[in-house]
Amino acid sequence: MSRIVVGLDIGTSCIRAVIGEITPEKGVEIIGVAKRPSQGLRNGVIVNIDAAVSVIRDTIADAELMAGVEVSSVYTAIGGAQVEGLNSQGQVGVDQSGRRRPLAIDENTKNRVIEAAKQMPLSEDKKLLHVIPQEYIIDGQAGYENPLGYMGVRLEVKVHLVSASVTTYTHIEQCVVRSGYMLEGVMLKTLAASYAAVHEDEMGLGSILIDLGGGTTDVMVYSKGATVFTASIPVGGNLVTNDIAIVKQISNATAEKIKLDYGCCWINGNEEKEEVVIPGVGGRAPELTNRYELCQIIQPRMEEIFTMVRKEIVHKSNLRELMGNIILIGGGAQMPGVVELAQSVWGTENVRIGEVADFGGADASYRSADFATAVGLVVANKDASAADSRHRRSKESKKDSSHDSLWKRFKKTFF
Repeated sequence: MSRIVVGLDIGTSCIRAVIGEITPEKGVEIIGVAKRPSQGLRNGVIVNIDAAVSVIRDTIADAELMAGVEVSSVYTAIGGAQVEGLNSQGQVGVDQSGRRRPLAIDENTKNRVIEAAKQMPLSEDKKLLHVIPQEYIIDGQAGYENPLGYMGVRLEVKVHLVSASVTTYTHIEQCVVRSGYMLEGVMLKTLAASYAAVHEDEMGLGSILIDLGGGTTDVMVYSKGATVFTASIPVGGNLVTNDIAIVKQISNATAEKIKLDYGCCWINGNEEKEEVVIPGVGGRAPELTNRYELCQIIQPRMEEIFTMVRKEIVHKSNLRELMGNIILIGGGAQMPGVVELAQSVWGTENVRIGEVADFGGADASYRSADFATAVGLVVANKDASAADSRHRRSKESKKDSSHDSLWKRFKKTFF
């Protein structure tokens, strides 16, 4: 029997919808894909519900038409400055009688220690979205991925808590409901995207996921297979568009088109030969320029964004070394030269575009990095247990000592 799951990514620049069919034989198959320019959003925040509702309804309708199905509910994601991540810790006695006997840790004990870790004071305008376990500690011994079945007196857990603005969450809920669909759930954008764009060994070795959006740049850092840091930088591709508009004295709409058609953020010497025509405004004659000049406008802003992300991670996460990759997703990840620029800023060659895995279907456009969140929402919710189990990834890469030593020989520092 098949099941339909819809992932809806409400972004500053574009709204994307992906419909997945879940079957026991094929697993996830993407059968519907759609994307439309956003309306009613500014820097990741819904500021005009009516405008956003109209685009959401049309985008899902486009995906339904491709899939040949009608859907009734969706999963969506939240990101930007309205989301906050912090680390917490909780501990409980395994023996609830108080006699401190070593007992086998069961599901009840595991749930109790998670509840203890959640007891961080949240302001009234915040809603808790996720409790992501990092590691369990049994009687002072750290490094347990799953404590079930082990004997112990005291159980501790380190977790990463993700909370979101109640107002923003409510606006998202209203938009979905007023579009005519039921809201099944809301996930952190970068967490959802990890299901589609981040490999298990990358999480185990320690990696950084960077979502280059239109209004914000969202970040998730993994270490030893777990999420240890999340953040959002309130700058994105819209600033690049604005820079082009100001320098060339054109409208933002024209600047956005030029950025998408001709923009690049790394100069390799061939750009001077590629001509670009800047349309005239108000009877002004068109201007002839080249990609080299465009790159000189774009590259400093993109470099600033990467530098801000790097400083945020270094300042707030206390991490100095990771052995995995920097994975770039979002609309900004499609700009030519973005990998080379990130490699330069971070001082490592371990940078890649977070292309989505092949989940079949007639339209493969969902495999681009800007669809990572929408596809990830489908994959994360393909069954009831998936979203809970994948917070902690497989540790195969850490158990294989030969693999580990190989990485250490070629180890790169990001900081």
